[in-house]
Amino acid sequence: MNRYDDTSSTPAAADAAADRLVGASADGEDQAVEAALRPKSLDEFVGQERVREQLDLVLKAALARGATADHVLLSGAPGLGKTTLSMIIAAEMGAPIRITSGPAIQHAGDLAAILSSLQEGEVLFLDEIHRMSRPAEEMLYMAMEDFRVDVIVGKGPGATAIPLELPPFTLVGATTRAGLLPPPLRDRFGFTAHMEFYAPAELERVIHRSAQLLDVEIEADGAAEIAGRSRGTPRIANRLLRRVRDYAQVKADGLITRDIAATALKVYEVDGRGLDRLDRAVLEALLKLFGGGPVGLSTLAVAVGEERETVEEVAEPFLVREGLLARTPRGRVATPAAWAHLGLVPPQAGGPGRGQQGLFGA
Repeated sequence: MNRYDDTSSTPAAADAAADRLVGASADGEDQAVEAALRPKSLDEFVGQERVREQLDLVLKAALARGATADHVLLSGAPGLGKTTLSMIIAAEMGAPIRITSGPAIQHAGDLAAILSSLQEGEVLFLDEIHRMSRPAEEMLYMAMEDFRVDVIVGKGPGATAIPLELPPFTLVGATTRAGLLPPPLRDRFGFTAHMEFYAPAELERVIHRSAQLLDVEIEADGAAEIAGRSRGTPRIANRLLRRVRDYAQVKADGLITRDIAATALKVYEVDGRGLDRLDRAVLEALLKLFGGGPVGLSTLAVAVGEERETVEEVAEPFLVREGLLARTPRGRVATPAAWAHLGLVPPQAGGPGRGQQGLFGA
């Protein structure tokens, strides 16, 4: 299971991901809606059963001791509920929460200012913690372990380190790329959890709950249809639900059935497996132009008319996770499932049209 789905690192890829209906990143509209739909307690939180059970024990034990909870590290793809869980941790502990992100902390002084203003027991949520600057990261080591930071005053030989005591707090770090965190930072978290993609049945529960909060009438088969196209991600499920709601209100009587959901998502170019226009363009180029591969990434990107980074970082992770495309040393290769999904017949092994060599008769 690929944990880097939609974690675009280049501007071109980030822009492409932000424009996708099935992208896992959240824009301003998504963030506003998510705030209204977020569960407020672990009992309301749907899915992630193992993480919920373990986290419930950690929080209840801390409350029983009258202590702050251990530092928590949440990893996983975007849209799976890391921010929501951080807010639930604060709510369960009866503590305020401070929210910031790794890219916003570029200097140790930025982190020192945040830490020094924390209240006792407060929860500090640090999103994209793997993107924090190295000086701030090293300051965080001491803050997490000893609840103390050294503030450097002055420069050169006359610089002086002034120790600053911090009140006990709980750091909740979230990352889409746990492998980029240095071991000394990972080791300072008392509880770590990896968020898995959701099963369709879990997404159906998410959709029914969101529909109730949005005052949308939806049948069970309509929720199942949306869940099957949501890429295992609640954020995408809620976004598709809102688009299907719009269609149902304009083109039907407002009730979401399986047929209404399927027709609406066809209008928005999201197929039965959750593939959108970009995903299908990549597969069609790979199958129809290059006989299923292998083909180089740059060549495939040119054929699709997209940047190389967009194909690699935005389209490929989901296609690989769905078993429709494989990355090999020789290039990208389509799987039998890709041929079946597009209703095409694969060429005979070694026959013409099989890869670039077959194309040029080599």
